[in-house]
Amino acid sequence: MTKSSIFLILFFMMATLSKAQEIIPLYADGVPGAKPTPANYVENTLVRENKTLSITKVSIPTLTIFEAPKNIATGTAVIICPGGGYSALAFSHEGTDVAKRFNAIGVTAFVLKYRLPSDEIMIDKTYACLQDAQQAIYLVRKNAKKYNIKANKIGILGFSAGGHFASTLGSHFSDIKIIDQEKISLRPNFQVLVYPVISFEESVHTGTMKNLLGPNPSDSLKHYFSANKNVNKNTPPTFLVHAKDDKTVPVANSELMKKALDSARIPANVLYYEKGGHGFGLINKTSSTDWFNLMAMWLKTQKFKMVLTN
Repeated sequence: MTKSSIFLILFFMMATLSKAQEIIPLYADGVPGAKPTPANYVENTLVRENKTLSITKVSIPTLTIFEAPKNIATGTAVIICPGGGYSALAFSHEGTDVAKRFNAIGVTAFVLKYRLPSDEIMIDKTYACLQDAQQAIYLVRKNAKKYNIKANKIGILGFSAGGHFASTLGSHFSDIKIIDQEKISLRPNFQVLVYPVISFEESVHTGTMKNLLGPNPSDSLKHYFSANKNVNKNTPPTFLVHAKDDKTVPVANSELMKKALDSARIPANVLYYEKGGHGFGLINKTSSTDWFNLMAMWLKTQKFKMVLTN
């Protein structure tokens, strides 16, 4: 092989890698509702073995774009929201690793590094995460042609507190908190909620609620941010995953959501693992059942294209 051939191969490999990891700001003209960031409020990233394990003190939200390979791209897309109790983001484990898995089935993925609620950097932290969720789907849908995706095939997936984040968008996409002059729909076409925080009224994960709403939230705020209490006929089709022995976020959260979805006749499916605890990400080591494959097969029954191998 000639040196020029090797150079061309390396060039195309680097071009593909760089495209897969394109990062764009969520807000082009400054973050709305932001206070001046204190000098000691610095985003902190924990990296191990070239993986971003966690990110804290996020003040500048971004989208990391993983475009599906052109030869298998289906036009379906997903926004991925890592968990971390609204105090951190499990960015690889529940973010970029998941994006790569979606790419393998022809789905373009956008990993959202959303702001973490903080009175230090926000005028009102309560709705900042909903604002970031709405802005993310606004940008993705607005630029659908650019990313070779279909505007009516864009979903959202979240883990743990990221599941709460995602379900809040699925509940309140019509309560617009961003500038949307084009009146682009902010409704996700599907939602996938993995060991999600759902309710701030029953079986509550108190740390998540406190980080988002403060130590003494009103009953009206608890209700607003309980996705199961806000399900209606426009709620997106939903796939849920939870382990029954989850001691961090009780499985009752997914049970409450499934009951509400069924009552509203929203297409919904749930995978309950007997064991696995909390935070297992893509792989529950206690079971041979692959929730990701089951989710992809279910989404295909809901008319979202996937490249499935079995």
